[in-house]
Amino acid sequence: MTTTTPTPTVWAGLSYVDAPAAIRFLVDVLGFTETLVVPGENGREIVHAELRWPEGGGVMLGSHDEANELMPTKPGMSSVYVVTDDPDRVHERCVAAGAEIAREMREEDYGSRGFVVRDPEGGVWSFGTYRGAPEPAAE
Repeated sequence: MTTTTPTPTVWAGLSYVDAPAAIRFLVDVLGFTETLVVPGENGREIVHAELRWPEGGGVMLGSHDEANELMPTKPGMSSVYVVTDDPDRVHERCVAAGAEIAREMREEDYGSRGFVVRDPEGGVWSFGTYRGAPEPAAE
């Protein structure tokens, strides 16, 4: 029997002043996989990028555009929670890369183990083992 990973149905949308640098941080330090990058006409901007988390889900991002009223008003103003079975591995990569650890690894009273790191533009990335509340039972 072949199993497949379900396609994510919710994506966080982020904007960055330096989207190419953000992509490098998210891929090289945090461990996302670059799946699509559409550069702008000048080659310095990113019109659209998709990065997948190896354990499921992903983010979409692009260069900050004042004219796009649907994106956050300030680049880097974000908070994203990422589920991982191995937060210690991600934490080690962040520390090795010199990333700003906003909250050290800890055990939470609700059963999660995790930490918080800031990306180069101040966005908050929380990594933990908590997968969310269980789905309510069908009646």
